[in-house]
Order: sequence, then structure tokens, then C-alpha cells
Amino acid sequence: MSGTSLGGEQIVVKEKSFKLAASEIRQLVPKMGGCFATDRITVDGMRVGFMYREDPDFPEDSGWRFCAGDESDAYMDDSDNHGIYDVNTIANYDPEIISLLESPAGASFVRDPATGRLVADSGPA
Repeated sequence: MSGTSLGGEQIVVKEKSFKLAASEIRQLVPKMGGCFATDRITVDGMRVGFMYREDPDFPEDSGWRFCAGDESDAYMDDSDNHGIYDVNTIANYDPEIISLLESPAGASFVRDPATGRLVADSGPA
């Protein structure tokens, strides 16, 4: 953990050991902005198991959200367990997402346990 002072307040930042080093990230997709992704992908190296696109929260936001698919509510509630990344970074962790990145807001995809492929999410079973 490292600390930083912001306006006199101490902020503790959890240091992460990413599965891919910065030197391993290649340009796979054009610049499309930032996205949210969980540490299950970027730290643990899991493939994307669930991805969805919503309306962006800020101008540089692509609207994409990426999870491994096994994160609990408690895990997701802890902001230390996810971060904002360039979409290209997550494409390096799981290139299968690339063909789906032009999908509009409202799109969602889930990894089919039978085929291991990302497919359109039809909602709760």
C-alpha cells in the first residue's frame, strides 16, 4: 500500500501486481476511451466472462464494463477491486472482446459455459 496526501487527507492506494506488464500491452484496437474492469481480469488474469456497455459516465468513458463473471456483490462493492483502463488494455487481456466493441450502449455479453465463447446475454435464466 502507498499513501498520498490530498488536501491534508491521507489516501491509501492498494498497489496491484498486474498479470500483464505495461511492456506487454500492444495496440490491438483504435483509441475508444476508458472502461471499468475488475482485478479478476487485470490482476488474476481471468478471461472476460461478462461485459456490457452503458451510456458513458464522463467524456473519455467508452461505456464498457468488464468482469470475469464470478465477482460477488461484496467484491464489486470494494472499489479497490476494479479500476479504469483504456479499452485496448482489456483487449490485450482477452482479445475475444475485440469483435464486440462496436456494439451500442445496452449491449451485454456473457461467456457461454458450454462453448467458452462470449455470446449475447439473454438476461436472467
